[in-house]
Amino acid sequence: MQTNELREKYLAFFETKGHTRVASDVLVPTWDPSVLFTPAGMNQFKDHFLGKVKLEYTRATTCQKCMRTGDIDNVGRTPRHHTFFEMLGNFSFGDYFKDEAIHWAWEFLTDKKWLGLPAETLSVTVYKDDQEAADIWHEKIGLPTSRISFEKEDENFWPASAPSQGPDGVCGPCSEIYYTAPGREALEIWNLVFTQFNRVGDPPDNLRPLPSKNIDTGMGLERTAAALQNVETNFHIDILMPIVKAAAEVCGVEYKYDSENGRRIRRITDHVRACTFAVHENVYPGANKEKYVVKRLLRRAVLDGHQMGLRDPFLSKIVPAVVDAMGGPYPELKETVERVAGVIEKEEANFFSTIDGGLNRIDLVFDEMRKDNRTTVDGHVAADLYQTYGVPPELFESLAAEHNLAFDWKGYHEAMDEHGVRSGTDQKIVMGSKGPIDSLKKVHHKTEFLGYEITEAEATVVGIVAGKPGSDQLCDKMEEVGHEDPVRVVLDKTPFYGESGGQVGDVGKLVGKGFEFEVIDTQKDGELFIHLGHLKSGVMSEGDTVTATVDTSRRAAIQRAHSATHLLHHALHKHLGDHAQQQGSKVDADWLRFDFTNLSPVEPEKLAAIAEDVAADVATAAPVKWETLPLADARKQGAMMLFGEKYPDPVRMVSMGPLSAGTNSRELCGGTHLTNTSEVGAFEIISEEGVSSGTRRIVALTGQRAEEQATKTVAELEQAAKLLEVDGSQVAEAVGLLLNEQRSLKKLLSSGGQPSDETTTLAAKSAAKLSYQQAKLVLAEAGRLLSVAPLAVVQRVESLVSEVESIKKQLAERDATGPLSADKLLESAKDVTGTTVVIAETPGAPQNLMRQLIDTLRAKCDSVAVMLAAREGDDKVTLIAGISKDLQDKGVSAGKWISPVAKALGGGGGGRPDMAQAGGKKPEELPAALEVAEKTITEMLGA
Repeated sequence: MQTNELREKYLAFFETKGHTRVASDVLVPTWDPSVLFTPAGMNQFKDHFLGKVKLEYTRATTCQKCMRTGDIDNVGRTPRHHTFFEMLGNFSFGDYFKDEAIHWAWEFLTDKKWLGLPAETLSVTVYKDDQEAADIWHEKIGLPTSRISFEKEDENFWPASAPSQGPDGVCGPCSEIYYTAPGREALEIWNLVFTQFNRVGDPPDNLRPLPSKNIDTGMGLERTAAALQNVETNFHIDILMPIVKAAAEVCGVEYKYDSENGRRIRRITDHVRACTFAVHENVYPGANKEKYVVKRLLRRAVLDGHQMGLRDPFLSKIVPAVVDAMGGPYPELKETVERVAGVIEKEEANFFSTIDGGLNRIDLVFDEMRKDNRTTVDGHVAADLYQTYGVPPELFESLAAEHNLAFDWKGYHEAMDEHGVRSGTDQKIVMGSKGPIDSLKKVHHKTEFLGYEITEAEATVVGIVAGKPGSDQLCDKMEEVGHEDPVRVVLDKTPFYGESGGQVGDVGKLVGKGFEFEVIDTQKDGELFIHLGHLKSGVMSEGDTVTATVDTSRRAAIQRAHSATHLLHHALHKHLGDHAQQQGSKVDADWLRFDFTNLSPVEPEKLAAIAEDVAADVATAAPVKWETLPLADARKQGAMMLFGEKYPDPVRMVSMGPLSAGTNSRELCGGTHLTNTSEVGAFEIISEEGVSSGTRRIVALTGQRAEEQATKTVAELEQAAKLLEVDGSQVAEAVGLLLNEQRSLKKLLSSGGQPSDETTTLAAKSAAKLSYQQAKLVLAEAGRLLSVAPLAVVQRVESLVSEVESIKKQLAERDATGPLSADKLLESAKDVTGTTVVIAETPGAPQNLMRQLIDTLRAKCDSVAVMLAAREGDDKVTLIAGISKDLQDKGVSAGKWISPVAKALGGGGGGRPDMAQAGGKKPEELPAALEVAEKTITEMLGA
C-alpha cells in the first residue's frame, strides 16, 4: 500500500465513525511556549483539553506534521528514527472511550476494506493494572492471551511513569499495537492512550477518575507504511526513497544501505525534509529556539556532505525532490520551493565558509586530548568554536562520540552564560511577575477594555501599587509623589490601550475628586491593564471614582501608523509574495517598524513601488472596519493568519478596502485603528535593512512626521545642489564625480604624480523645481553613493568638498617647489662626519610617500639620516625620520632623534631605531623645529 493511500484510508475510515477531519496544524506553534515544534497530533487540541476553547465536535481525526529532536543522533543510523514525521490520530473529547477505540483500531487494521492485515500478525501490550483494556482485547476482539502482554508504567502509561513520578494532571494508561511482517521483527505501529485520570499528589490513591474521559491515539505514518511495504527501513518507503536517491545523486555517491555514506544520505534526507517544511513556515536558521534547531539540522547535513567530499552548497538542490514527494498531501510546498531552496543555500554557504577552520580546530582539540589522556571535551572550548566558527555544540558532541569522548555540557552553558552577561543579553525585567499585581489578578481577574469605542470613561480604582518591582506593595491610598518611581494603578475598566501586539500603550490622565494622576504608559499583565504614572496633586485612594481620559492626539497618531502597517503588509504581499509575513512590529505615534520575512534586501525600485501602493491605498479613502466573528468565518473571508499563531475563537478581524488594486486587507488584530484609510495622511518609508538571516525591517512615518520628513528631504537636496553648484536633478551624478575626483587626487598625492588638466563637468540643466518624490529618489541615490542616510548627504558633501580642497592645496604647495623625488632631496643634503643628512619640508606629501622617499634615500646612500615634515591644514604637522643600518649599529636611533623635534612643535611621538613618526600642533614653529632636527642629529653623529 502506498503511503498517500494509507494516509487517506485512515482519515476516511474515522470519518465513517463520525469523526471530523481536521487539517494538520502548523509545524511551529508559536502560540504554545511549552514546545518549539508540534510534537504530536493532540497538540493542536491542547487548549480544548485545558478548557480554554470549545470545539464544535467531540470526535476528530488528523494527520499531523510533527517534529522531535530528542533522538536526533539516531537519525539515519536506525531504521525508524526521524526528526520530521507524520502522525495519524483519532481523538475523543468526552465522547467514546476504550471499547470503541480498541474495536475501531482492530477493524481498520484487519478489515479487507481497509488494511486487511492477518489477525495473527498483530499483538498488543496493555498497562499492568489495566485489566479493562486487556479484557476488551481478549473477550471482545478475540485476541489470544498469548498475544497480550502487560507492561509497567514506564512503557504503557502516558506520561511515562506518571503514577509514581508525576507530573500531576491528566494522564492515563496506553495500549500499543504491534505488527509482525513476514521475515521481520515485531514493530509498534499504533498507540492508544486512554486519558482517564487526574494525578494528584503521591501514591497510593493519587489517580482520581476524570469526569470526562478522552481518547488520544497515534499511528506513525512512515513506520506503518514501512511495515505494509515490507521494507527494512522507513527511508525505503515510496515517498522517502525518491528523496534518498536524489540526495545520493546530488552528493555523487552510490546509496548502499549498510555503508557509512548510506547512513549519511538517510540523515541528509531527513534533515532536508524537516527544514523544507520549517522554512516553508518562515522559520529561518538562526541563533535561538526553533531557528537554532533548523540551523543545527542544516549544519549537521552539511557536515555529512563535507565528509563525502563536497565543498559547495548541495542541500538546496534536494529541496525539489522533497516537494515532489510531499507535494500531494501538502500542495502549499510547491508555492515556496524557490524561497525555501534559497534560504537553505544561504545557510549552507555560510557554514561552508567556516567549516574547514572549525573541523581543523576540532581535530587539534582531539589530538591535544589524546596527548593529555583527557576523555571529556572542554565546554569552554566548544563555546568558543560555536562563536568563532558556527559549529553547533551538538555537532561537536556527535563528532566527539565517534572518538569515544564525552562532552562537557555544563562548562559549555557556563561559557555561553558568561558571554550573555558580557553582552548584556541576559538582562530582562518582567513587570508584575509575582507580588501585588498577582494578588490583584486573583481578586479582579481582568480590566474591561472600552477603548475601541471611546477615549474617556468613568472608572473605579481597584488597586494602587507603589515602589520598584520586587519591593513594591499595594496601597490603600497615595498622596502626591515625586517622579522618580512611577506608581501603577489598576481600574475596573479603562479606555487606555495596554501595550500589546506591537502597539504602544496610551498616555493621558486620571482625574478624581481633588486629585490628578498623569498616565505616562499603559501595560498589560494577563488581562489586567496597568496604568503607570505619577500622582500630580491630591490624594488618590482605592475605591475612588476617576475620569480616565486618553491623549487623543497621540492615540490618533498611533492609529495612523497602525492602519498604515496593515496597508504596508498588504503591499509587501503584492510586490514580494505571500512569504513576506510579519515577524514583529512596533507602532508608535506616526512611526512604525515592521519586520517581515524576505531572503534578500528589497530593491530600491520595488521599495518605491511599495510606498506608492500604500499612498494609493490611502488616497482611495477606503473604509476601515472591525468585527468579532468565528475564526472559521474569518478564515473563509481570507483573513491573513500568521504561521504558528494560535488565535482565539471568536476573533477580531480588521478589514480595509477595497483598496487601490480592488482588493481588501483583512488581518486578525486587537489594536486600535482609523475609520478610513485617508486619515493616514502622508506615508514615507525612511529605511529598509536586515535584522537577521532572512528577516528584513522597514521603518516608516505617517501623518505630520511624514510631512516633516518630506520638507526636510527637499531642503536637504536644495542645500546639496547649492554646495555642488548643480541643479537638484544632478546631485547624485555630481556626488559621483566628486567621489571620483577625491580618489584621483588622493592617488596623485600618495604617488607623487601630476594632476591632469582634464576636468569633467556636468552640462547645465533647467533649474526646474523637483517634485518631492523626485527629490527623494535623487537624495536616496546620493546617500547610497556616500554610504550615509539621505538626510546626512549635506553634511557628508561638505566634508568631501573640504577634503578635496585640502588635497588640491597640498598638491599646489608640493608643485610650487617642484616634483618630490629622492634625487631632489639629495640636492639640499649635508655631509656630517661622512653621513648624508637630509632634513626637509615636503609640502603636500602623505605619510606613505614620505616613507617611500626615506626608503629610496637609504637605498641610494651608504650612510644616511633623513627627517621629512609635512603640514596638514593649519593645525597639524607630521614628522617621519629614518636612518641607515650602519648608524643604528653605532647606537643612533630615529626615535630619539625625532622626540625633541616633535616637542618643539608642541607634540610628541617616537618609534623604532630605524624609523620613527611624530606629530605636532604648531605648524608655525616648523622652521625652528627643523633647526632642532639638524642640531640634534649633528650631536648624535658626534660632530
